[in-house]
Amino acid sequence: MFYSIKNSISNLFKKPKTIDYPNTKINGFKNHRGLIEHSHEHCIYCDKCENACPPKAILFFQNEDGSKIYNYNAHLCIFCGECVRACPKPQEALWQSEERAQFATKEEAVSKKWLQWQKDTKKSREDFAKKKNKKIE
Repeated sequence: MFYSIKNSISNLFKKPKTIDYPNTKINGFKNHRGLIEHSHEHCIYCDKCENACPPKAILFFQNEDGSKIYNYNAHLCIFCGECVRACPKPQEALWQSEERAQFATKEEAVSKKWLQWQKDTKKSREDFAKKKNKKIE
């Protein structure tokens, strides 16, 4: 008991070993896999990242003119980096940043907005395929 009291009193005068988190930024460790970043200028919209993504956190909306819109849900992402590996232009069109993701509740991760985006994306691709097939015939 005497040792515990002595240790407690001595710890009062020592510098803390923990990081003062809100005031001090915590640096990521080597090979940290953070949020997915996307560049509209360099992306060729090949859909390889979307196909490689295990939780389907990346979706492309197909416009009628053939162009696509990129959408990424960081709350669904598991930060595996498969999308970056599948990208034909990594570090230009798609990369993982040092930024850490914010924690989310299940409701935020799979919100009604994202579920609607998934349905709209699927429908846009079906509509584009039908329109393309009509032009070919």
